[in-house]
Amino acid sequence: MSTATTTSHIGRKISRIRELRGMKQEALAAELGISQQSVSSLEQSEHIEDEKLEKVAKVLGVSKEAIENFSEEAMVNYFNNIYDNDFSNSSGALAQNCTFNPLDKLIESVEENKKLYERLLQA
Repeated sequence: MSTATTTSHIGRKISRIRELRGMKQEALAAELGISQQSVSSLEQSEHIEDEKLEKVAKVLGVSKEAIENFSEEAMVNYFNNIYDNDFSNSSGALAQNCTFNPLDKLIESVEENKKLYERLLQA
Protein backbone atom coordinates (compact mmCIF):
# COMPACT_ATOMS: atom_id res chain seq x y z
CA MET A 1 0.00 0.00 0.00
CA SER A 2 1.49 3.34 -1.05
CA THR A 3 1.20 6.51 1.00
CA ALA A 4 2.52 8.71 -1.80
CA THR A 5 0.74 11.97 -2.44
CA THR A 6 -0.17 11.54 -6.10
CA THR A 7 -3.45 13.45 -6.22
CA SER A 8 -3.85 17.15 -6.79
CA HIS A 9 -5.26 17.57 -3.26
CA ILE A 10 -3.39 20.75 -2.35
CA GLY A 11 -4.34 20.61 1.34
CA ARG A 12 -2.68 17.22 1.81
CA LYS A 13 0.43 18.52 0.10
CA ILE A 14 0.55 21.52 2.45
CA SER A 15 0.07 19.21 5.42
CA ARG A 16 2.88 16.89 4.32
CA ILE A 17 5.32 19.74 3.60
CA ARG A 18 4.47 21.28 6.98
CA GLU A 19 5.18 17.94 8.67
CA LEU A 20 8.47 17.53 6.77
CA ARG A 21 9.49 21.00 7.94
CA GLY A 22 8.75 19.94 11.54
CA MET A 23 6.06 22.59 11.91
CA LYS A 24 2.84 22.14 13.88
CA GLN A 25 -0.50 23.47 12.72
CA GLU A 26 -0.41 25.99 15.56
CA ALA A 27 2.89 27.44 14.34
CA LEU A 28 1.65 27.72 10.77
CA ALA A 29 -1.55 29.34 12.02
CA ALA A 30 0.40 31.90 14.07
CA GLU A 31 2.59 32.79 11.09
CA LEU A 32 -0.46 33.19 8.84
CA GLY A 33 -2.44 35.10 11.47
CA ILE A 34 -5.29 32.57 11.49
CA SER A 35 -6.56 29.95 13.93
CA GLN A 36 -5.34 26.36 14.15
CA GLN A 37 -8.82 25.25 13.11
CA SER A 38 -8.48 27.35 9.94
CA VAL A 39 -5.19 25.61 9.13
CA SER A 40 -6.87 22.25 9.68
CA SER A 41 -9.67 23.28 7.32
CA LEU A 42 -7.10 24.54 4.80
CA GLU A 43 -5.29 21.19 4.89
CA GLN A 44 -8.58 19.42 4.17
CA SER A 45 -9.27 21.58 1.11
CA GLU A 46 -8.71 20.08 -2.30
CA HIS A 47 -8.25 23.50 -3.92
CA ILE A 48 -6.96 26.77 -2.46
CA GLU A 49 -6.96 30.21 -4.05
CA ASP A 50 -3.59 31.37 -5.39
CA GLU A 51 -3.17 34.32 -3.01
CA LYS A 52 -3.66 32.15 0.08
CA LEU A 53 -1.43 29.42 -1.37
CA GLU A 54 1.37 31.95 -1.91
CA LYS A 55 1.13 33.08 1.73
CA VAL A 56 1.29 29.48 2.94
CA ALA A 57 4.24 28.75 0.63
CA LYS A 58 6.14 31.78 1.96
CA VAL A 59 5.64 30.67 5.57
CA LEU A 60 6.72 27.10 4.71
CA GLY A 61 9.80 28.44 2.92
CA VAL A 62 8.93 26.94 -0.45
CA SER A 63 7.49 28.25 -3.69
CA LYS A 64 3.84 28.00 -4.64
CA GLU A 65 4.90 25.75 -7.51
CA ALA A 66 6.75 23.47 -5.08
CA ILE A 67 3.51 22.89 -3.20
CA GLU A 68 1.51 22.37 -6.39
CA ASN A 69 4.05 19.89 -7.78
CA PHE A 70 4.87 18.15 -4.49
CA SER A 71 4.98 14.39 -4.64
CA GLU A 72 5.96 12.05 -1.82
CA GLU A 73 7.46 9.63 -4.35
CA ALA A 74 9.64 12.35 -5.88
CA MET A 75 10.80 13.37 -2.40
CA VAL A 76 11.81 9.80 -1.54
CA ASN A 77 13.66 9.47 -4.85
CA TYR A 78 15.44 12.78 -4.23
CA PHE A 79 16.73 11.71 -0.82
CA ASN A 80 17.64 8.23 -2.04
CA ASN A 81 19.74 9.73 -4.83
CA ILE A 82 21.53 12.06 -2.43
CA TYR A 83 22.43 9.37 0.08
CA ASP A 84 23.00 6.35 -2.20
CA ASN A 85 26.74 6.94 -2.41
CA ASP A 86 27.22 8.00 1.20
CA PHE A 87 27.09 4.51 2.71
CA SER A 88 30.32 2.61 3.20
CA ASN A 89 28.72 -0.81 3.50
CA SER A 90 25.40 -2.59 3.43
CA SER A 91 24.92 -2.23 7.19
CA GLY A 92 24.23 1.45 6.61
CA ALA A 93 27.24 2.95 8.41
CA LEU A 94 28.02 6.36 7.02
CA ALA A 95 31.41 6.75 5.40
CA GLN A 96 33.32 9.49 7.16
CA ASN A 97 36.31 10.92 5.37
CA CYS A 98 38.11 12.05 8.50
CA THR A 99 41.67 13.26 8.18
CA PHE A 100 42.23 12.65 11.89
CA ASN A 101 41.50 9.97 14.43
CA PRO A 102 38.39 11.00 16.40
CA LEU A 103 39.63 9.13 19.47
CA ASP A 104 42.84 11.17 19.44
CA LYS A 105 40.76 14.35 19.42
CA LEU A 106 38.71 13.06 22.34
CA ILE A 107 41.83 12.27 24.37
CA GLU A 108 43.25 15.72 23.59
CA SER A 109 40.02 17.27 24.81
CA VAL A 110 40.09 15.28 28.07
CA GLU A 111 43.73 16.24 28.68
CA GLU A 112 42.96 19.90 28.05
CA ASN A 113 40.04 19.73 30.49
CA LYS A 114 42.34 18.25 33.13
CA LYS A 115 44.78 21.14 32.67
CA LEU A 116 41.97 23.66 32.92
CA TYR A 117 40.69 22.10 36.17
CA GLU A 118 44.20 22.11 37.63
CA ARG A 119 44.62 25.83 36.80
CA LEU A 120 41.20 26.52 38.28
CA LEU A 121 42.13 24.76 41.51
CA GLN A 122 45.40 26.72 41.73
CA ALA A 123 43.55 29.99 41.25
